[in-house]
Amino acid sequence: MPYDTLRYDIAESGVATIALDQPETRNALSDAVLSELIAALEAARDDEAVRCVVLTSTHDRVFSSGGNLGGFAADVPLVEKHFASERFPRAFRLLGELGKPSICAANGHVLAGALGLALACDLIIAREDARFGTPEINVGLFPFMIMALIYRNVPRKKANELLLLGDQISAYEAERIGLVNRVVVAEEFDEVVRGWAERLAGKSPVMMRLGKDSMFRQQDMAFADALDYLRAQLTVAFSTEDLEEGVKAFFEKREPEWRGR
Repeated sequence: MPYDTLRYDIAESGVATIALDQPETRNALSDAVLSELIAALEAARDDEAVRCVVLTSTHDRVFSSGGNLGGFAADVPLVEKHFASERFPRAFRLLGELGKPSICAANGHVLAGALGLALACDLIIAREDARFGTPEINVGLFPFMIMALIYRNVPRKKANELLLLGDQISAYEAERIGLVNRVVVAEEFDEVVRGWAERLAGKSPVMMRLGKDSMFRQQDMAFADALDYLRAQLTVAFSTEDLEEGVKAFFEKREPEWRGR
C-alpha cells in the first residue's frame, strides 16, 4: 500500500526498510505518522518474504524529534487525546511481537517518544553524530510511556538522569550506558546497517519467531516462571525441521537451507 509519511521497501535479501519521511516536521510522531508506522509494521509482520525490519529516517540529521507537541496542546476533548496516545504503546508492542528481528538505524537525533521506538527495536546502530534524549520535562511534560522501555534498557540512575534533567547525550555516551549497540562513522553507517540486517535475515525464520516471542514474553516473568516457559519453548524448537537442518549443515560444513518450519 502507498504511504504518505514514510517509505516502505523490501530488498531481495528479505530486509524491509521503514523510513520516516516527514523532514519538514523533523519526523514528529503525529497521529498520521504513527498510524502509518503501525500499518507498515503489521505489513512486515504478516509478509513471509520479510525476514528483518530496519526502522530509520530519510532526514539527514534527525531520526525523529518525538511526539507532536502541537497535538498535545490541541483544543480537543481529553478523551480523544487519551485514545490517540494508544498508538505509542501499540507500536512498541508490535515491535516486540513482530516475530522478526528489528534494527533501529539511528541516522540522526533520537528524541522524546522516538527514543521509545528505538528501544522497542531489538538492536540500535547509531551514526556517530546522533544524539539521544528525553527533553519532555523542559516543555512541562514527562516521558511517561517510554519510561517503561528506558528502565528496561538503561541502568536506573542513568535513566533517572535522562528523565529528570532532560539533557541530550552523544551516541558514544549512549553506547557506554547500554542504550545503543554500536556507534558507526557516517561513511560506514549504511554498510554496517545493511550487513547486520542481512545477517539477521539469513537466520532460520521459524527459530527467529520462536526466539523473538520468548524474548518479549519472558522479560517480565518471575525467574522460576521464565525458566518453565523457556523450557517449553525449547521443546517446541526440538520439533522444527530448521533445527534438524541447522545441526546437519553444521556437521556437513555447509550453509543451512532453512525451510521455515
